Amino acid sequence: MSRLLPAINGAVWTIGASAAARAAQRESWIRTNFRGSDVSLSGGIATAAGTLAGTLTAGPRAAIAGGVAVAAAGGLGALDDLTERPDDRSTKGLRGHLSALAHGKVTTGAVKLVGISAASMIAGAVLADGRRRRTLAPPSRSATAFDAVTSGALVAGTANLLNLLDLRPGRALKASLLLAAPLALAGGEGGPVAAAVVGASVAAAPTDLAETTMLGDTGANALGAALGVSLAANRHPALRLGALAVVVAATVASEKVSFSRVIDATPALAFLDRLGRLDAGH
Repeated sequence: MSRLLPAINGAVWTIGASAAARAAQRESWIRTNFRGSDVSLSGGIATAAGTLAGTLTAGPRAAIAGGVAVAAAGGLGALDDLTERPDDRSTKGLRGHLSALAHGKVTTGAVKLVGISAASMIAGAVLADGRRRRTLAPPSRSATAFDAVTSGALVAGTANLLNLLDLRPGRALKASLLLAAPLALAGGEGGPVAAAVVGASVAAAPTDLAETTMLGDTGANALGAALGVSLAANRHPALRLGALAVVVAATVASEKVSFSRVIDATPALAFLDRLGRLDAGH
């Protein structure tokens, strides 16, 4: 029941928010996808709302950590999606936004990066404090601080990484499902948060695959933050640090390697990537 309710809430709120967003559709929400088709950011707005609603029904600490991280990721993702200036669009990637910031140029992407990082550190501190309180022999302050920082980095990194995958219809949602489903089944403190991701992802998939909506930064960052919280809530430090290492490595690699090219060149990944898409037969 602890995982069923977040999953149902995630799905129901995503469907409801999607209907509301379609009714309030604005021209400023329309974007052009990789195929040149018009798609709506309403899908991302709805997915962020559903992910947040589902996460808030997770356990007490997971709900607090997830609520802070998902709200910040979705809200700042929306800021980036809807208020990005034309001259910001040439600044891409983590290195690009940090470089622009170092030269005194504040992009919406940089604002999002700083804001999500700060919220993620709060989430990491909440989770680390919970682990400290549940331990019969409390760890040292330095160990708790290390736990908080690495957990926060995992949340922020996962939020960013999932957004990097949102380059084709359904890709980020499939990645979310593949990661969240086993985490939800495994249970633990992060299980309900992962279940919320599963519910929201399933509900968002039909319109995303049909190329009528897209996640954008709003939806992808929100889903990624929730996934990060689910991973960071795991009680096994080896799993948390291993996940962080994978996220960091993939993020660094994204600056040099095209994920789309790697996926297209790998038959199994290409099959999964095209599954359910309009161009599935190509």
